[in-house]
Amino acid sequence: MTYRLSKLEIAGSLADLGVILPIAVGMIMVNQLSPQGVFLSVGLFYIASGIYFGTTTPVQPMKVMGSYAITMGLASSEVHAASLTVGVTLFLIGLSGSMKRIIRIIPKPVIRGIQLSTGILLMAQSVRFVLGEAPLQQLRHSAEPFLSVTKLGPVPINWLLGLAAMGLTMALLTSKRFPAGLVVIGFGILSGLLLGAATDGIALAPQLPSLMPEGMPSLDMLVAVFIALTLPQLPMTLGNAVIANADLAKEYFGDDARRTTPKALCLSMGLANLGSFLLGGIPMCHGAGGLAAHYRFGARTAGSNMFIGGLFVITALLLGDTILDAVRLIPLSVLGVLLFFAGSQLALTILDMKTRQDLFICVTVLGITLASNLAVGFILGAALAALMRSGRFTP
Repeated sequence: MTYRLSKLEIAGSLADLGVILPIAVGMIMVNQLSPQGVFLSVGLFYIASGIYFGTTTPVQPMKVMGSYAITMGLASSEVHAASLTVGVTLFLIGLSGSMKRIIRIIPKPVIRGIQLSTGILLMAQSVRFVLGEAPLQQLRHSAEPFLSVTKLGPVPINWLLGLAAMGLTMALLTSKRFPAGLVVIGFGILSGLLLGAATDGIALAPQLPSLMPEGMPSLDMLVAVFIALTLPQLPMTLGNAVIANADLAKEYFGDDARRTTPKALCLSMGLANLGSFLLGGIPMCHGAGGLAAHYRFGARTAGSNMFIGGLFVITALLLGDTILDAVRLIPLSVLGVLLFFAGSQLALTILDMKTRQDLFICVTVLGITLASNLAVGFILGAALAALMRSGRFTP
């Protein structure tokens, strides 16, 4: 188990903020979650994951559940109940050992198809951030809702910030002296300060988190959120956060990733979501996209988890609910650029697919995902692979 805290580890640790922050901020604003509870639970999950898995390990919001909660305007009590149901479900799946059976019937082309699809989705979302068309921006009716300067002459500020961040990233992507992720986040914070992001709400407000802020949900609520939120999330979580994530960790870290098994990932996410329920956080998972982001910008050891996790925990405890004002300093278009390079890193994992049949499965999973969602792509991709193995169909 290795811990390093270099400039590259710090840069890599920040690379996945483009996924975490928009969804977390959206759920805080729309679903009335406690900013402290959200950021504290994310930070603790990062730290615990680094300690156990021993390599850089991603932490992300559950996108299906988060997007649905924001779109439908669910109450905070329903979001917390969803954390409880998905936590118990994943813990039981991990404990039962059923992931071994699932893994045996999912061939590598399907896994690569999931990684390709996730990468393309991240790249598409990144472009929406730069153009000002992401859900959080539409919700606030502004491309940069937390900046007072929205244009320079006739040109939208989000376009200029996105292009500048893209140029910085491309120029420094291989630099060890000036890591791209660190420079781009620094550029984003400086831009926020210069372009009028409000800072007067940031204040030291040390406080301990509230445990189970909404109390224990009723049985009716648990059943409702299990059907509406947990069941639709599970195929995506098992495909991307478990199977694809475990595969990518072994590709990146080899034997150092021996603890990153599908069973361990299920148990880890199960425990994390039970903890998130207690602290009033959001449903969380690991994810191949997050791992690609951390790795692309330089993270290689659990030191990256210690840094980003410690940053989340310390700011949550010291700033309390004013932490949200600090997060708003980073323009969304700058976060979008980080997403773009993370997505491209993940999408390119299909380069080891050499045969026509394997590539056909990959692009089929992608096509189905773009037409519906990742869960459907995963399920139908696995069915297609089984059909091809039987010899009844050849593309």
